Amino acid sequence: MDLKGIKVMIIDDSHTIRRSAEIFLGQSGCEIILATDGFDAMAKIIDYHPDVIFIDIVMPRLDGYQACMLIKKNPRFQSIPIIMLSSKSGLFDRARGRMVGSDEYLTKPFTKEALLNIVRKYTAQHHAEN
Repeated sequence: MDLKGIKVMIIDDSHTIRRSAEIFLGQSGCEIILATDGFDAMAKIIDYHPDVIFIDIVMPRLDGYQACMLIKKNPRFQSIPIIMLSSKSGLFDRARGRMVGSDEYLTKPFTKEALLNIVRKYTAQHHAEN
């Protein structure tokens, strides 16, 4: 499935993670929006209205849980799938992610396949609904 034109936002304070996600997704034709933290992301979400959002849990200023909660509380953006990124694969983090409304959980470092599979899964659902 070609992912051309699918807008994917990566919110992570790690340059390495942002860069690898950008490379993996860029090769598939996705449009990539990068943000360094939750505050940076909030403005960009309004401007770009991404189709899928990947968000790191541990970030300065506004962490992934807080940012996810803010996005999901906004009626304009609550339907956007949010995937939590974490270097921990703990049950607690997954549960807490669910509580703030995240749709999925991906452990870092992720593979290109894992990243693309999630984007495909949520954009296929999105296109089926529209």
